[in-house]
Amino acid sequence: MIGDGNGWVRDPDGSRFWGRFGAAGLLVCTEDPRAVLLQHRALWSHQGGTWSVPGGARDSHESASDAALREAHEEAGLAADDLELFSEVVTARSVAGWTYTTVLARVAGRPALWPNAESAALEWVPVDRVTDLPLHPAFAAAWPTLRPLLAH
Repeated sequence: MIGDGNGWVRDPDGSRFWGRFGAAGLLVCTEDPRAVLLQHRALWSHQGGTWSVPGGARDSHESASDAALREAHEEAGLAADDLELFSEVVTARSVAGWTYTTVLARVAGRPALWPNAESAALEWVPVDRVTDLPLHPAFAAAWPTLRPLLAH
């Protein structure tokens, strides 16, 4: 059961999406100054070289929040106890029913980060500088919906 979400889902047009049971990622923000944690995806990963949130495939037994917290711990070293979750938004959906859920969280301060091999870098990026980066296409499409939610 653990790790059973790894794999591709294909739409009828051949598009493929990572995560047999969908996928989730964690958008973590700080308060002062307002910044978000972004991951520079390793070149070998799907759409590598772009910036997005830590995230990945959901396992069959996981909620979107569970998967996002697990991925953020694996890819950035964030501890769930340090985070306050405050929203979930389905930010991508495929014809085949696959979904990507972005889970939003707040963190006090800027905890130390511990990147794994999926991360070329991890950075706290000021909210008004996010679009200056080469974003993962799906994250770029979701950012206009997500950004206003960070103000609450």
